[in-house]
Amino acid sequence: MTGEGPHAPPPRGSLHPEGADLAWGGPAPDRKAPEVEPLRTTLPEGLVNLADHEAYARTVLSPQADAYFNGGAANEFTLRENVLAWQRIALLPRVLQPMAGAHTRVDLLGRTLAHPILVAPMAYQRLAHPHGEMATALAAAVLGTGLVLSTQASTPLEDVARLVLAESARGPLWFQLYLQADRGFTRELVQRAETAGYEALMLTVDAPVNGARDRERRAGFTLPPGISAINLRGLREPDPVALRPGQSALFDDLMTHAPTWDDVAWLRSITRLPVLLKGITHPADARLAVDAGAAGLIVSNHGGRTLDTVPRNRHSESPGPGRHCGDGGSSRPAWVDECGCRRRRACVATPA
Repeated sequence: MTGEGPHAPPPRGSLHPEGADLAWGGPAPDRKAPEVEPLRTTLPEGLVNLADHEAYARTVLSPQADAYFNGGAANEFTLRENVLAWQRIALLPRVLQPMAGAHTRVDLLGRTLAHPILVAPMAYQRLAHPHGEMATALAAAVLGTGLVLSTQASTPLEDVARLVLAESARGPLWFQLYLQADRGFTRELVQRAETAGYEALMLTVDAPVNGARDRERRAGFTLPPGISAINLRGLREPDPVALRPGQSALFDDLMTHAPTWDDVAWLRSITRLPVLLKGITHPADARLAVDAGAAGLIVSNHGGRTLDTVPRNRHSESPGPGRHCGDGGSSRPAWVDECGCRRRRACVATPA
């Protein structure tokens, strides 16, 4: 999976790239959410690493769901480079060093993590299995791994929180947020996350409009019945703008709702939770984020799913002072280790 999810163009003005329907494809085809398989006590034969699981998933997912989970923006140059850049890593190990008492712990936002790994926000996980986000949350909690729940989760955020918070050895529980044009709705969503027990907000800042995902369009991807961005129920579309001759539907209508640095200040003013900014790649933006009071930065190109040809994550140096996490393509232990060597406090992991 390549990160935050699909793509519909959202209700006008809800500028996340994870809407409930798609502009292309027309009515959803006669597809249903996947049925629950019989309970397994062992993995299918031959599944050893994440690449094996990815290959196996392609044998059971519909072509449409596979295109959604694995596709990127446009020609997918950045999507491919995200993985290739990590594959080019060459470790230079030291030997015969004293390792007694070594550990993988790291301090992040006032908590000590057992290891520097969090599960990145990924939308509509019930496309893959009816248990969706609940299964991911339980697995992460049992392993002491942090979880970042997507605004576009297909499971109520309260249900996920109850499951995670009940596990004593759990990692951090964060909520990924897209600012909506309806700021009142956004405030209510933030309050729901606070009440449910989420410990930080991860504001995505690099996706004011949808990425053009050619692979999804070729596959005719639409959400099947029964799967939606359930935590956005009740969100109203803004009234359309009456454009004058020469005005742009993008810049003079849709982008008028796009978040700005003023909105980061507004978000911080309405929540007691620390706010991290996800999607920072430029050093100048990192400095602005620190000045705006961000509790941390996620160095990320959105998994190559929003804008093609941007720098691959592994080559985006930690762009300024403060707490940094890397995101995207880190599916091997050595790559997580290399993420730390590049002065990043943790790895927000997605397989691509």
